[in-house]
Amino acid sequence: MDTKTYVFGHTNPDTDSIASAISMANLQTKIGKYAESFRLGDLNKETKYALKTFDMEEPDFLSKLEDHSNVIMVDNNEFSQTVEGIENAHIQMVVDHHRLNLRTSEPVHCIAEPVGCASTILYKLYKQEEVSITPKIAGMMLSAIISDTLMFRSPTCTEQDKKTAEKLSKIAGIDLYQYGYKLLEAGTNISDYTPDQIICIDSKDFQHEDLKITISQINSSNLDDVFKIKKDLETAIEKRIQKENIDLFIFVVTDILEANSKVIVLGNRVDIFERAFHLQLIGNTTILKGVISRKKQILPAILEGIKQKIQI
Repeated sequence: MDTKTYVFGHTNPDTDSIASAISMANLQTKIGKYAESFRLGDLNKETKYALKTFDMEEPDFLSKLEDHSNVIMVDNNEFSQTVEGIENAHIQMVVDHHRLNLRTSEPVHCIAEPVGCASTILYKLYKQEEVSITPKIAGMMLSAIISDTLMFRSPTCTEQDKKTAEKLSKIAGIDLYQYGYKLLEAGTNISDYTPDQIICIDSKDFQHEDLKITISQINSSNLDDVFKIKKDLETAIEKRIQKENIDLFIFVVTDILEANSKVIVLGNRVDIFERAFHLQLIGNTTILKGVISRKKQILPAILEGIKQKIQI
């Protein structure tokens, strides 16, 4: 039997990270290879809802890789967002839809496309390999597209994502929009989370030269409910900043109904955020009208804000 290949997404996994890991491991198995999917953190409620709906098991947790392990990375290509030991792993393939920030010691089969979801790319890989997609796998991939594109309202969403979602909903045998809104709503309930847990539900670290930037994002159907505990959230953020030496922490709460976001920004480089969005924070907070995408709207603006300072 072939040596096992570990398939996983990013730390603090979202629905696409889990769905793409599951679907890629399944695809590898179908074409005669030995692969297993893993998670690199606790699952959020949205992902758990999708797994329960389609009767899928939660992937096992992976804390560390042994040297020279075979790996397929999905929905991520940044070492700062992955498992310990990745530097000494044999990365066989990367399938992602984010910016490329990957350095390896050997050539890698990399599939990166400017679409709204990694599962959209996985759908095409199934077709290329002529492997049929089961209703359960289709349901998970569909859930990922709905989640990553915020039901097609994110600027990251493409026609390819929409068409793929429609095809997957037919395979899964469900109503796309009826299920989609239930999925998104399931992910907005944070009533039983602590502030420390809330800021880590979907948090990604980005290293830019000597700067460490963290962008954490959650969805909500009521921004006021989240910001009732603003002081507690700020305390949790400050603790993490001190513990992990973070220069800029951006906590984003996205309104799934209005497609706007409200943020809390802390750290010793809040000037980067203010310059990036041409505004001044009031009480560490501001509203970002029409901003819902970390990948396409927030991170690029932050990187431009850093660039502007360098030019000055």
